[in-house]
Amino acid sequence: MIIVDSTIKWLKLPQGSNELLLKNLYLSCDPYTSIMMTKDTTAEIGALITPGSVQTWIEVSNLAISTLSVELEFMDGLGVSKVIESGHPDYKKDDIIWGITKWEEYSLVPASPTFLLYWNSRTGMPGMTAYAVGQLVGQFAKFTGCYVVGSAGTKEKVDLLKNKFGYDEAFNNKEEHDLNAALKRYFPEGIDIYFKNVGGKTLDAVLLNMRVHGRIPVCGMISQYDLTQPEGVTNLSHIIYKWIRMEGFAVFEYYHLYTKFLEFVLPLIREGKIVYVEDIAEGLENGPVALMLL
Repeated sequence: MIIVDSTIKWLKLPQGSNELLLKNLYLSCDPYTSIMMTKDTTAEIGALITPGSVQTWIEVSNLAISTLSVELEFMDGLGVSKVIESGHPDYKKDDIIWGITKWEEYSLVPASPTFLLYWNSRTGMPGMTAYAVGQLVGQFAKFTGCYVVGSAGTKEKVDLLKNKFGYDEAFNNKEEHDLNAALKRYFPEGIDIYFKNVGGKTLDAVLLNMRVHGRIPVCGMISQYDLTQPEGVTNLSHIIYKWIRMEGFAVFEYYHLYTKFLEFVLPLIREGKIVYVEDIAEGLENGPVALMLL
């Protein structure tokens, strides 16, 4: 990830454009951005990255003038933005909008059915994925009466899962030398549902402990994104003779259900039943560090 400084001499929509000129206020720092930077063309990962150069961007958008000629790929992501200028009748100057933008200070984006509402990690991509990742998915599971055990990589995160988010149990996967034994300790009768966003050795151990007709929704493999050689999974045969259903999904496929998600989660937020933590890095220059800390 390269951070580029440039001098902005004007901010103006191209004449006749129906697009939106945005000042990006918040960018959602999501694990999937690591995949987008790997250029894994075999799985068509990184489709949301816009290739080009600084000079090409300037010529197309008329947003700024720069003397840079470094080849760049601008990373897309969800964000909260303020409308600087609008060429679309549905949006006006100073509207605060939520939607797909780019990791840059100002963006020129097509006008689309962007949500004009309060946004943060609970109602944005991580929350929608959980409806869910990490701190939210376990809470949602508890609301439905599940016995919930979390796995994290630090003592601090384990404490959060148990003492703040209300998980029944949690353990530090970095301290467990035998993940199979650890899972048997917490799930002596086996696992019904494994919400998978880690992958690798954890998935291998989980497969040994799944119950018949268990379910594994696959939303990520964060332990594998930065590896030169991903870890193999050796216990896939358990999917067959335990009749396990394992299915991948991406949150983008379910944005048509976003209003339903809000109907579910907003009352819980207002009533204080959703507990959460947020980590905000100030300044685009701190984006790489924020990604590394995921």
